[in-house]
Amino acid sequence: KDPLQIQPEPGRPSHPEPGALLVRLLFAHFQQTQQSFAVSPSFHLSTPNTSIMCDVPPGVVTGDNLLKLLQHAKDNGYAIPAFNCTSSSTCNAVLEAAKKNNSPVMIQASNGGGAFYAGKSCKDPNAAAAGSVAMALHVRAVAPYYGVPVVLHSDHCAKKLLPWFDKMLEADEEYFTQYGEPLFSSHMLDLSEEPDEENIAICEKYFQRMVRMKMWLEMEIGITGGEEDGVSNEDVDPEKLYTTPEQVWSVYEALSKIGDMFSIAAAFGNVHGVYKPGNVSLQPERLGKHQAFAKEKLSSESDKPIFLVMHGGSGSTDEEIALAVKNGVVKMNIDTDTQWAYWDGLRAFEAENHDYLQGQIGNPTGADKPNKKKYDPRVWIRKAEESLVERAGVSMEKLSSKGSYEAKVPEAGTLPIYGFKPKDKSPVGAIKEAMHKIGF
Repeated sequence: KDPLQIQPEPGRPSHPEPGALLVRLLFAHFQQTQQSFAVSPSFHLSTPNTSIMCDVPPGVVTGDNLLKLLQHAKDNGYAIPAFNCTSSSTCNAVLEAAKKNNSPVMIQASNGGGAFYAGKSCKDPNAAAAGSVAMALHVRAVAPYYGVPVVLHSDHCAKKLLPWFDKMLEADEEYFTQYGEPLFSSHMLDLSEEPDEENIAICEKYFQRMVRMKMWLEMEIGITGGEEDGVSNEDVDPEKLYTTPEQVWSVYEALSKIGDMFSIAAAFGNVHGVYKPGNVSLQPERLGKHQAFAKEKLSSESDKPIFLVMHGGSGSTDEEIALAVKNGVVKMNIDTDTQWAYWDGLRAFEAENHDYLQGQIGNPTGADKPNKKKYDPRVWIRKAEESLVERAGVSMEKLSSKGSYEAKVPEAGTLPIYGFKPKDKSPVGAIKEAMHKIGF
């Protein structure tokens, strides 16, 4: 409560004491730093389907709220789906699915996806970073309208793609200087093709830089098979598709000395791409062994002390996904299935309206009849979005994230159009900025 609105006790002066004034100043500062928008919108609530609720604010989540969200997922037995997006259209469809299913969601940019977002004709070496930043800014601008927590993430970054990672991190730091939080919520380093020692050392180096902004780091140890985004592991030694408990522990031991906001993609037979169920030899029970090993090393009361993530989920059975989540997976990547869903919506529309899409004029209803209402991109792109929304909902149900958050959709007209609020410039803010610069 505002201390100046608390009624004084009988016999006490009615005016606020200096202590109350100080508390109010701190209270006002707290309000400023906790709000991402210039005005506080009024909310109406949609009805979720379960009683398991997470109370982080809607919109892009970072820092303590991100940690709280992922801890809630681990504690309550669900994982958050992470969708690779390549356009504002796919981003919006994912947000729509999250709102519809009362689920938190992750939107992630790959190196190739970022380059596509910037435009295929853009050949600048920083195009992938520029496109990824543009996607993040788009999501930040529209996410509050959907009323669910959104994690902004970047996907696999192999050693050869570190310049892309560096540029995104520069954008995070610039954004942090302006707004007091990073642009992205989290990033992934995938150095699994490198020796473990080098993999972990590079992760340590970047994590030390990221913790200053309370950013989450996802790293991979052990290789995900198949091919994605131009990186092929189709001919890898099958034994490398299974990470050992000792490897996972070596990562945890190194990174936990720096901070607690990190997760590990431990390979358990995962393969990128799409395969029939049963054609991929997933062994999610191995994840339980990683947790047990760490629990013993840490003498932890928790049966799942490590945040784990799952890649290459296409072709996995529902039982395999459920067991992975049970063993501490809090995030699962989805790309191939939603790529197909987006195309399938367009394919079905074209098949149904084929005779209306052969020219601007002329269709079965008449040789002089216009077809604009069929070939307008807003029509057929929307059909692709609707199909993606439906498939994304399937993932949310499989991962049990559906109904884990009560969507807080703002009332019409209550959000500011430009919702980016510069961070506090008061003396307190200046002290915080100075502390950040020296590593606190």
